[in-house]
Amino acid sequence: MNYRKLFIVAAVLNVALALGAYWLWRSSRPATSPTNAREHPPMEGFTINAPPEGSAPPLSSVELSPERMQSIGVRTGRIVYKTINFEIRATGTVDVDERRLAYVQTRYPGWVKDVFVNATYQFVKKGEPLFTIYSPELVASEQEYLLAKANAQRVGRSSVEGVSSGADTLLRSARERLLQWNVSESDISKIETNERPATDFTFVSPVTGYVLERIVLPNTYVQPEMRLYTVAGLSSVWVSAQVFQEDAGKLKPGDPAEITVDAYPSRTFHARVEQLLPQVDPTTRTLRVRLAMPNPNLLLKPGMFVNVRLRAPLGRQLFVPASAVLQAGTRQVVFVSHGPGSFEPHEVQLGTRSDDGFVVLKGLKAGDVVATSANFLIDSESQLQAAAGAYTPPPPGAGTSTEMNASGQQTSAEVTTNPSPPQKGKNTIQVKLTSADGKLLSGAKVAVQFFVPAMPQMGMAAVSAAVQLTEQGSGTYAGQVELGSGGTWQVTISAEQGGKIVLTKHLSLVATGGM
Repeated sequence: MNYRKLFIVAAVLNVALALGAYWLWRSSRPATSPTNAREHPPMEGFTINAPPEGSAPPLSSVELSPERMQSIGVRTGRIVYKTINFEIRATGTVDVDERRLAYVQTRYPGWVKDVFVNATYQFVKKGEPLFTIYSPELVASEQEYLLAKANAQRVGRSSVEGVSSGADTLLRSARERLLQWNVSESDISKIETNERPATDFTFVSPVTGYVLERIVLPNTYVQPEMRLYTVAGLSSVWVSAQVFQEDAGKLKPGDPAEITVDAYPSRTFHARVEQLLPQVDPTTRTLRVRLAMPNPNLLLKPGMFVNVRLRAPLGRQLFVPASAVLQAGTRQVVFVSHGPGSFEPHEVQLGTRSDDGFVVLKGLKAGDVVATSANFLIDSESQLQAAAGAYTPPPPGAGTSTEMNASGQQTSAEVTTNPSPPQKGKNTIQVKLTSADGKLLSGAKVAVQFFVPAMPQMGMAAVSAAVQLTEQGSGTYAGQVELGSGGTWQVTISAEQGGKIVLTKHLSLVATGGM
């Protein structure tokens, strides 16, 4: 029974001790307030001038020290006029020049006997025999011609009026029929010499080129409407290049082009734009551009796949290097230099893109000096300073402006840091105050506030740090502050003497170290 009482007493004591410990823990916690909940409260007296929702982040001019410019690698270039050649790269295929195509057809029916050109892609020269043909109609026309010639010789000396001229007319008509049937003058001369018709007529090629199509076979019957051969001259060819429709307006007939083929890696062929065909492929949204070019040694064959580089001369245009242009959302920004370390952002309107830059339509002029490297870092500095400018500080001497204006007192401050430039971590800041009459100002209360505004676009919250300086003598005040990151800090120095604000100074300091 005694053990049971002891157990109950021990349990009650444990509960009492636990409640006492909890009460002590609660009483030792600091009271929670909106001010204590913020690790880095914003600068008092500042208001935020936020840009309209959805608008691009604002930019401001940037001042960089020579050391800072060297560390981030800033280089500059000058805006000039230069001759611009817009380059378009495309693919294409080699096609037969349709103006060098020829069809071989007879002008009379007949039977083919011997075929000399009996394979496609065989090379033939103009006047080279293709096949022989027997045509009863052609033989009959040859006989008529021989009879008309003999008759003209027999009655040529007749004294009867009209007989001689009639015979000559029949002879000319018979000869003209043979010529219309594509019988050459030499063949007619042979007929006259042999005084008998030729039963086997040799048909020759009308052009020089390659046989692309052949349907003629020995012992076949052919008629005038049949296409016996298709012969293509390949001394010059067409190239059909596929160009995107947005580039079509930059090309015109006569523009030069360079063509390369994998089969001849060391060769470059030269061509000219002959025609922009008036139809866009609805599947690929490309426009066919026809190029005409010579084909030395017949190296290019119809159907070959080629690479095409077209050059569209645009004349002299205001030009900005591509490295100077920063794509800032929907804007295109160039930083114009106004002296060593001073850069001002200019929104520009750009035109055609060339190999290494853009045509400038608006926003720059010839002779402007622009940053051509480290643009992103300059843009970051510009956004930081612009964001800091969105915080409007209170007027200097708020609450005591009447007394300050009455006294006419003006105080200047010389600010130094150790290390210089400041760095991420602990820094010593020193302020030297001088009154309007040039005397060192003692007995003041000096406070320094460091601030980096929030930048939602970059996912950064506002950061601040503050220090109350201690007087060191001879108008000098010093204190130690710890900066949470590197980058550009907006600094406000305030000095109070005799209950009056004698100085409010704003400046920017760039701290080294990472964010």
